[in-house]
Amino acid sequence: MIKFFNRILWFVGLLLLQILILNRIHWFGVATPFLYIYFVLTLEHSMSRNQLMLWAFFLGLAVDICTNTFGIHAAATTFVAFVRPSILRLFFIREENEIYEPGIRAMSPAVFFSYAFVCTLLHHAIVFLLGFFSFSRPGLMLLHIGASTLLTLLLMIAVELLRHNNR
Repeated sequence: MIKFFNRILWFVGLLLLQILILNRIHWFGVATPFLYIYFVLTLEHSMSRNQLMLWAFFLGLAVDICTNTFGIHAAATTFVAFVRPSILRLFFIREENEIYEPGIRAMSPAVFFSYAFVCTLLHHAIVFLLGFFSFSRPGLMLLHIGASTLLTLLLMIAVELLRHNNR
């Protein structure tokens, strides 16, 4: 029960941080951090894919409702939740019955950040592909994807290091 309330606090906290602060950041006009994806990446690995996708969908939907983005974030976040178990197995092999939260504590920093990079890159690629809805300016779209991915990863590293040091 405590884990559930902790999960709700992270959900609401990252949602409010995204809506109130991070959506207003446009670093050099091309990079916007989408830190809310960190919530999906750090949910327990043993969570069923359906539960994971529901959490991700509602988080993305909440971002969409507050930012008028018509389902872009819900689609991207749900897709990342769908492929997350496969990506997690690709980077980190553990016993199937072992319960852990992906992060620096359970994985090495290099493995966690590689996993986070792939998931974040997929998420941002979908967000910007759906947002641009055109291939007329592929260079600008790739710049948005790359810069936003790097900025989001820097924030994820900061949050993960703060969480790791406080435990």
